[in-house]
This record gives sequence, structure tokens and C-alpha cells, in this order.
Amino acid sequence: MSENKSTNIYIYKNTGEKDNFSRQKFLNSLIRSGTNPETADKIADIIETKLYPGITTKKIYKIALKLLKQQTAGAAGKFVLKKAVMDLGPSGYPFEKFLGRLFKARGYKVNVDQTVQGKCVSHEIDVIARNDTEQIMVECKFHSNKGQKSDVKVPLYINSRFKDVEHTWIKDPDLAGLKFYGMVATNTRFTDDAKRFANCAGLKVISWDYPEGNSLREWIDESGYYPVTALHSLNKSEKKLLLEKDIVLCRELNDKKEVLKSLGFNDFKIKNVLKEAEDIIS
Repeated sequence: MSENKSTNIYIYKNTGEKDNFSRQKFLNSLIRSGTNPETADKIADIIETKLYPGITTKKIYKIALKLLKQQTAGAAGKFVLKKAVMDLGPSGYPFEKFLGRLFKARGYKVNVDQTVQGKCVSHEIDVIARNDTEQIMVECKFHSNKGQKSDVKVPLYINSRFKDVEHTWIKDPDLAGLKFYGMVATNTRFTDDAKRFANCAGLKVISWDYPEGNSLREWIDESGYYPVTALHSLNKSEKKLLLEKDIVLCRELNDKKEVLKSLGFNDFKIKNVLKEAEDIIS
């Protein structure tokens, strides 16, 4: 099917918005997952034969995932990365721990789920990340619905909390010389107003695809820190068990064989899980 014909077919995105199918965007998502260009092109050809007006992106990606699994488990796991991050829920706490791991990969010392005294009241902080030059108060907004966005009320509220905490940090001699920042991290997206306010107020924000060049997706790809929820060799309950044992990343599994055995995984299961994890992080 030609590019011109496929771009005339409208699809429904996870947000409920209507858009035209873009072969190039679809190819980009396949290649970003580690699929070689030739295989990506073949999969795109097959997908275009199955398109119809009003098809959902969820349906398109389900077909593509089935085709990818026949090629390589690693690429299949990365292809569903956004869903894998969403599967860290529903409580949101595993997402906080995952974000903490990503900060560590960037050279920060990290504390998760801390209570900090501000000028006026105490605050439960999701993540505190510190390096030689700065300390960041990070609040996580986890959404279980792909189409849900964090609106302007979120950065407004977090910025107010940060200012209360900053007042205390500035007076702490152990933090002398550091710059302080507030930050909001979400696994989905921010509204335009939320981004505008954050930029104006000096509040850092990071979402699945924002800011461009420094988004959550790019942090994950750059670090190779893929969540265990990306593994197709694990079912939902098995992923939950791993998260409860504080095993958040695929790269942590190789050192946790005894934990896997204690959870009831037999040798064959462990071998398959470790092989898929290696494929994803390689």
C-alpha cells in the first residue's frame, strides 16, 4: 500500500483523538525498539493491509506486537515500553522506584518516599535526587489511563510544596552550594497550560515524550533501564511479585536468581526470563 493511501486512513489514538495513520511514525516506533529497518518495513507493509477507517492505535500495535514476537523478544519488549511503564501501577509506588533508578543512572544519589519538613508543614516527597551541583524534589503523577494528562493544577500544587521545602533546604548547611529545583514526572503527558506554567515558574517537568530530547522515554532508552513489566515471559501476577520484591529493572534479574526460585519459578522459566531480559537490555 502506498504512503499516500495509508495517510488518508484515519485512526483513533489512545486519547480518543482522531488522526491520520503515518507510516513513517509507525516505522520510527519499530526502529526505536531495535527492529532492523528491513523487518520494520515488512511489518509496516502488513499493517497497512489491515488498516480500515476508525481503527485504534491499540489494535494496530497489538497486530504489530504479534508480528514482532516472531522476530525478537527484545524488540517486542521495547515496542510496548509505554505500556510496560504503565504496568508499574496501579499504586504508582513502583513508578517512583523506577524513576529513582533512572536518576541513579544519571549520576544522582537518590532517596525515595521521604518525609521532609518545610517552612510551614511537613511533606511526603516521592523522590529526592542529589548530585554535586543540585538537589531536586520530584513528585510523581502516575496515570493508569494512557489518555489521561496532568493539567495545570498539578504543577501549581507541586510548585507551592517545593517552595515550602526549598525554604528549609536553603538554611541547611549540609546543602550549601547546591541549587534547588522542584520537578513533576508523569508516565503520560502534560496539558499545554501545565507545561507553560512549569516553564514560567522554573519547575522541571518530564513526561513520556516531553521535553523533546530529554523525555522519560529517552531517559529509559539512554540508560538501558527497562522495567521488568516489559517482559512477555512473565504474566501480570509474576510481574507484581517481582515489583513487591523491589526487582524493578530487567538488568537486576540476573543477580536475583535465588529470589526467582523462592517465588516458585522453575529452572526453565528462569532461563526464559533471563534470556528475554538480556535481549531487551542488549
